[in-house]
Amino acid sequence: MKIVVIGGTGLIGKKVVARLAAQGHDVLAASPGTGVNAVTGEGLAQAMSGAQVVVDVANSPSFEDQAVLQFFESSGRNLAAAENAAGVAHHVALSVVGTDKLEQSGYFRAKMAQEALIRGAGIPYTIVRATQFMEFVGAIAQSAGQADTISLTPAFIQPIASDDVGQAVADAALAAPVNGIVEIAGPERFRMSDLVQRYLQAIGDTRTVVADPAARYFGAELREGTLVPEGEARLGHIHFGEWIGQQRQK
Repeated sequence: MKIVVIGGTGLIGKKVVARLAAQGHDVLAASPGTGVNAVTGEGLAQAMSGAQVVVDVANSPSFEDQAVLQFFESSGRNLAAAENAAGVAHHVALSVVGTDKLEQSGYFRAKMAQEALIRGAGIPYTIVRATQFMEFVGAIAQSAGQADTISLTPAFIQPIASDDVGQAVADAALAAPVNGIVEIAGPERFRMSDLVQRYLQAIGDTRTVVADPAARYFGAELREGTLVPEGEARLGHIHFGEWIGQQRQK
């Protein structure tokens, strides 16, 4: 089966491509670097030719409000048109748990626009919403500043390793479309302030984290359960301590 992975050379894309190719599928890792640009439409028609499944794990290079909205709207429209023309039978997209609860954030407004375009495209689809990646915990720490003491929300977070995300997305690509949302999360739930403190200690960073319910998460206020699944979710296998150990070995 031919499967096109948009964003196939990125963090998650590489893992999805590798897993699908290992199972004998004809997988195209599509990205601007390989001549396929979903934002401009360049190379899409050729890439889609003969494809049964398209997996979109691409992310915007800019998180500025207007730029990220333009990225997801342009790519969403171009992908829908190319997939309809090629007769693609299943569109799989990677999104974020809590997207519809974070309208204060320009990034999440853009993800909502992307999801709306997928639902309206007329192509059977599966939206895989993931919790925050373990690989992103360092960026959360950086977003809180460089002072000796940093403030972070104590809202819950259930981080998932990118390896588990790659496997879940690959599995979704080979399954029947659900025409809805599938949520995936890590196996453990933490307070964000506690998780980041643990991460900083593990990497030898001496900063202290203070739990502040008013602290914003990339511009958005969080309730306790905003970033974690509300109901049933597929859980990854890699625990945070195991992931930290893997990073030390690299």
